[in-house]
Amino acid sequence: MKIASWNVNSLSVRLEQVIDWLNQSQVDVLCLQELKMETHKFPEEAFKAIGYHAVWSGQKTYNGVAILSRTPLANVQINNPLYDDEQQRLIAADVGTGEQLVRVIGVYCPNGSSLDSDKFIYKMAWFDALNQYVREQLQQYPALVLTGDFNIAPEDRDVHAKYSGDVLISPAERKQFQGLLALGMKDSFRLFEQAEKSFSWWDYRQFGFKRNAGLRIDHLLLSDALANKCTASVIDKAPRANERPSDHTPVIVELAM
Repeated sequence: MKIASWNVNSLSVRLEQVIDWLNQSQVDVLCLQELKMETHKFPEEAFKAIGYHAVWSGQKTYNGVAILSRTPLANVQINNPLYDDEQQRLIAADVGTGEQLVRVIGVYCPNGSSLDSDKFIYKMAWFDALNQYVREQLQQYPALVLTGDFNIAPEDRDVHAKYSGDVLISPAERKQFQGLLALGMKDSFRLFEQAEKSFSWWDYRQFGFKRNAGLRIDHLLLSDALANKCTASVIDKAPRANERPSDHTPVIVELAM
């Protein structure tokens, strides 16, 4: 089973890119973030035409999340029931059945803006609630994937030396990431030897991608049951070189189910 995540930074702008990538990659499940479209505008038929079921939740201009799957999706949850939030940032669903059942949680975590802002306070509260939700989900679903744009680079090796910000790399944010791992989740990317300076996001400004001045902020966290079945975890940089690309690129995990 191949599961992927991609912050597309506007699905309306990059729909053709997503469809092309799905046809090439043949992933079984793709979680999308930053749809930036209202729910009723989601292009369900375009994905159905290439063999994918979909569940989604959008809003005008900002945010929005979706899960695409080759098999039907069940027990769909829109947003964290433990946190009252108008922003569409979380979606979860069952993929497969029986011994092949995997619970997939797709997230678009808050950016935080700056460490002294109300948006950062919101980010910390949002992550506190996410930790509680994942804890509860793990009790029900031993085979669980938590994936998406976390807006956290968990270690210094996940950050280009030229990055000048403080948000996304602060001790408080990294503590939130470690809190998710403490629940029993594994950072799939770090289960394997990886090339140095492996990133999933590059700023549009100052030739960030050409300079490889990026951050690894898109993650696939696996429960112990799935980490034991993980055979690969990679970052596909190719879509970032597209014309009019997202500033993020897909991350993919392969599981021997």
